[in-house]
Amino acid sequence: MAEHPVQGLMGATVEKIREMADANTIIGTPISIDANTTIIPVSKVTMGFASGGSDMGAKATKEMFGGGSGAGVSITPIAFLVVTNGTVRTVQLAEHVSPIDNAINALPELVDKLAAMLKKDDASGAAQQQEGADAAE
Repeated sequence: MAEHPVQGLMGATVEKIREMADANTIIGTPISIDANTTIIPVSKVTMGFASGGSDMGAKATKEMFGGGSGAGVSITPIAFLVVTNGTVRTVQLAEHVSPIDNAINALPELVDKLAAMLKKDDASGAAQQQEGADAAE
């Protein structure tokens, strides 16, 4: 069965959208600031697409097709991931930040603090065990 002209029209439009908005558009190319710091841009991509057509020529001797398509892509930078010495931090660009966004942004710092506290507790616990062993001798 032959391909209908609207299929070719839609296929070409979708292919062009795919070229414009790929994964590299959402998570951008890393930017190295120095040996210890890298910044990775993060963007929000919004797309819209419409296509349509009509077969004409019921009275004509030749089949005719009329159609059109359109698409729009909006790319908005929303944040940066800042990687410094193996630590990742999120820097948001939004003016109106919700409490959930604040909690998500604070999460990496909270995990780092908890890890430091656990290491400190492990170190002090080992020191106390060593003191107890020394006192028993």
